[in-house]
Amino acid sequence: MTDRLRYRVEGMDCGSCARKIETALTRVPGVSDVNITTTTETLRLRVDGPGTGEQVEKVVRDLGYGILPISEEAGHHHDHGTDDGPWWRSAKGWLTLFCGIALAAAWGLAALLPGYEAWLYTAAMAIGLVPIARRAVSAALAGAPFTIETLMSIAAIGAVIIGETEEAAIVVLLFLVGELLEGVAAGRARASIRSLTSLVPKTAFIERDGSLAEVQAETLAVGDVIAVRPGDRVPADGLIVSGESAIDEAPVTGESTPKRKGEGESVFAGTINTDGTLRVRVTAEAQDNTIARVVRLVEEAQEAKAPTERFIDRFSRYYTPAVLVVGALVAILPPLLGGEPWGEWIYKGLAVLLIGCPCALVISTPAAIAAGLAAGARRGLLIKGGAVLEILGKVTAVALDKTGTLTEGRPKVTDIVALQGTEREILEDAAALDATSSHPIAKAIVARARADGIEVAPAVGVMALGGKGVKGRFRRRGLYLGSPKATAAIAPLPPEADARISALQEEGKTVSVLLVNDTPVGLIAVRDEPREDAIAGLQALKARGITPIMLTGDNARTAAAIARTLGVEPRADLLPQDKLRIVNELKAQGQVVAKVGDGINDAPALAAADVGIAMGGGTDVALETADGAVLHGRVLDIARMIALSEATMGNIRQNIVVALGLKAVFLVTTILGITGLWPAILADTGATVLVTANAMRLLGFRGNA
Repeated sequence: MTDRLRYRVEGMDCGSCARKIETALTRVPGVSDVNITTTTETLRLRVDGPGTGEQVEKVVRDLGYGILPISEEAGHHHDHGTDDGPWWRSAKGWLTLFCGIALAAAWGLAALLPGYEAWLYTAAMAIGLVPIARRAVSAALAGAPFTIETLMSIAAIGAVIIGETEEAAIVVLLFLVGELLEGVAAGRARASIRSLTSLVPKTAFIERDGSLAEVQAETLAVGDVIAVRPGDRVPADGLIVSGESAIDEAPVTGESTPKRKGEGESVFAGTINTDGTLRVRVTAEAQDNTIARVVRLVEEAQEAKAPTERFIDRFSRYYTPAVLVVGALVAILPPLLGGEPWGEWIYKGLAVLLIGCPCALVISTPAAIAAGLAAGARRGLLIKGGAVLEILGKVTAVALDKTGTLTEGRPKVTDIVALQGTEREILEDAAALDATSSHPIAKAIVARARADGIEVAPAVGVMALGGKGVKGRFRRRGLYLGSPKATAAIAPLPPEADARISALQEEGKTVSVLLVNDTPVGLIAVRDEPREDAIAGLQALKARGITPIMLTGDNARTAAAIARTLGVEPRADLLPQDKLRIVNELKAQGQVVAKVGDGINDAPALAAADVGIAMGGGTDVALETADGAVLHGRVLDIARMIALSEATMGNIRQNIVVALGLKAVFLVTTILGITGLWPAILADTGATVLVTANAMRLLGFRGNA
């Protein structure tokens, strides 16, 4: 029987740790499909046969790591290394402290007991080296002989053999300090994405039998109605049943301005209700709310390695054995061929082993990618994996759907023209006819009336006339609201009205004519208006040298009107297969194409593009479709996503330069005899800490496009 198992592996702080575990597990009979993600400390594998799971756990523990089945996490608090609580409570912290105390004690006793220095420093060194050497032996027996622990053990034991016991003890302590700092930095990366889950409150007030009861938020079910008081965080995704308030979405999206929301609008778990009591119907259980899905998808995305990361991974497989060979040659060749002193060159060879530790190089890419993915998720930019993050920075053309992407996706009243009476009277009469209609234009008219402070009272005897309009009676008058063609058949329009209608239609607007007792009294124009930041978002893309193109199924006149407003090239009257064709044509011209759409009608084009980006407010489609998602519907976020990619790839290049550059400098100074063992270990641990700290800078990404 084959099972899929998932574990949390504690103390796994860099890529070489993951590779060591992977190598060991692939040698276990019955284990296959081993998948390890360092940044989330997760291990996934397939086991075949009874007892294989227990064997997997034993192998991982023998290598010096903690392991716990993830299915047990809900009921057990457990240590993730250094990210759950202060560093000194971790096993690595205690070992480092004991080793430091032992070294200090050896130094003090050496002054009191001359002649015993070598024994004292060797004993101090052994406190830290024994656990390291055990891990090296376990890894070697499991099929991974070329590990950092192997290099460290050889260097420390070699230093003792040639009489450099004090330096050997210092090197072991510095190695442990470096490992501890790696753990702290890696813990920060993991905590940055997990901290999103802490935004959701633990409790909620649910309506039961006419009263409110406080319950655990994780017990809420779809359909429950909850009350959210002013100042409280929203405990679940839902739709507002009643009430109106400004919702502060900054904790989730980084958006500084609260959004006014009312009945029928959606709210997301973790956002803050600022000034009014809301009744909210729950639309997603705790494990499926927007934040939970973002965390889950980002953690899964970290398993998808970028091409750069895969290259570094392959390179490092040959790097450590090569370092062992170089160290041996440095130690042996000068004395053999040039008569140089053996002690001096063995010492230099040991230092080369420490310089050659691969940790800084191996962690340089995944640390930056993990931080980039986490920074994006905190700002509503969901990017599914390192490969997507890398290619985003190479995009040269962006094809954007119109409806729901560049525009709001719902019509709004743009113009009210009074032929008789006032604009307010025309709006009030039209809203009375449309009060109970679900037609998008009718809803737009009613919404505008309410926004203007008009109390909408429904007309009586309302009747929809298919394809023509709607009629009814209001305040003892006959009302008719319909298309210009339909109303012209009842009452001819004055010439100035005809001219105004033509002008409005040229702007891509849909015009309705209001008749009162068969007399034309006014015009109402509606249009699906561009998003508030659409122009700024397109300008940000152009500023980066990227060509935006608008794709729409709308008619050419409407598309041209919106395109003029936005300053973008339109392609109109398109079917889904036409959008796919255009994406393929752009790719054939050598463009790197991002396709932005709603994730449903645009599915073929999203799949064909180099990068498919779904635009949506935290919907299932936005999260599950395409390579990335702009969760909060901002056009500017497309440019921000590309800026994040460029920042991440720049960070990776910096990290590789630091990792290799420091090693090159110390290699030269070691060969020249300027630096020795403890500066060599500083070159490795220092580089590891530097590249990790540099990667963590991405967590502060502000999203400036």
